[in-house]
Amino acid sequence: MKRLSEEQTKILFEKLSKYIGTNVKLLIDRSDGTYCFRENKSRVYYMSEKILKVAETVPKQHLVSVGTCFGKFTKGNKFLLHITALVYLAPYAQYKIWLKPSAEQQFLYGNHVAKSGLGRITENTPEYQGVIVMSMSDVPLGFGVAAKSTNDCKLADPLVTVCFHQADVGEYIRSEDTLI
Repeated sequence: MKRLSEEQTKILFEKLSKYIGTNVKLLIDRSDGTYCFRENKSRVYYMSEKILKVAETVPKQHLVSVGTCFGKFTKGNKFLLHITALVYLAPYAQYKIWLKPSAEQQFLYGNHVAKSGLGRITENTPEYQGVIVMSMSDVPLGFGVAAKSTNDCKLADPLVTVCFHQADVGEYIRSEDTLI
């Protein structure tokens, strides 16, 4: 496990701030200890420093994963957020979209969200802002990018896409081989 370079840290925090804004610092300095991000084979893991100290005793070639995988860096040095980060991002999200029960299954199959499936949206959500997608019972389903602002959603046609799909919990089944 190696530390992220300055450039990688900047890219990671920019991506996280799209979804949780200034709450990124709350991921690091938590009440139950200090947490950190580490890289192993271009994947970024989130773990407590206590777990990191224990993981350092394992030889690098034998280490598969430690902590929670937040995503991976592509060869072009872009960061792709994995669905495994949803549990940590959902409580701190600035902008959320709630889906009607009839639209949940479509989203979980990897489709974008149409206005007809939109239950609620956080006030003042800007266009192209990262959002956490929730069920009406406040269960996080995934994350996406708002295709329309809150005001545009009110006036939009029912078939217009209001949220672009990024990741959903259905990926645990569809992509189980590539998540770790």
